[in-house]
Amino acid sequence: MNDQDIIQGLIVKDNRVTEEFFLVKCRPLFKSIMKLVFNYEVDYDEMVNELYVYLMEDDAVKLRNFQYRCSVYQWLKVLAIRFFIKKRNRMIDNNSQKSLYDGRIHALSEEEPAAGNDIEKLLSMMANKRYVSVIRKLVLEDCEPEKVAQEMDITTANLYNIKRRAMAQLTLVALKDIKEYGK
Repeated sequence: MNDQDIIQGLIVKDNRVTEEFFLVKCRPLFKSIMKLVFNYEVDYDEMVNELYVYLMEDDAVKLRNFQYRCSVYQWLKVLAIRFFIKKRNRMIDNNSQKSLYDGRIHALSEEEPAAGNDIEKLLSMMANKRYVSVIRKLVLEDCEPEKVAQEMDITTANLYNIKRRAMAQLTLVALKDIKEYGK
């Protein structure tokens, strides 16, 4: 495929072109950019999905404005670096000493204090701190999804995808903790 085939395939939302381009051809490029931009673990699929949504905004205007002065990979490299840096700067700083969450689990701690401690333990064991933030806001604090999505500068649909992945990771962490507890 040449650059024009790639751009046209992406614009018309050709699944074969999109999957081949984003999930195979650009994977090493995106992984290296993410490794340089983020100093913590980010979900590859989530970040690429957000980049894809960004490229497809306003009837794929960014793709349509590509002028073929360089290769599509060089162009996308610059675009992706800028996009991921903006994303990183909008995300919660994981190195911050001040937590946005006060550590109390209101609904559970009134009935059973140990449940709050158990949840905190499981959340602290999760590798992806963005997932922890989404669980805290949507599940524990019962915030409005639209508001959380706006704060994170993502779509509500993407927030639900993040929540699904976050709950899957929390489940795995809980199952691992149960196995270790039984030893």
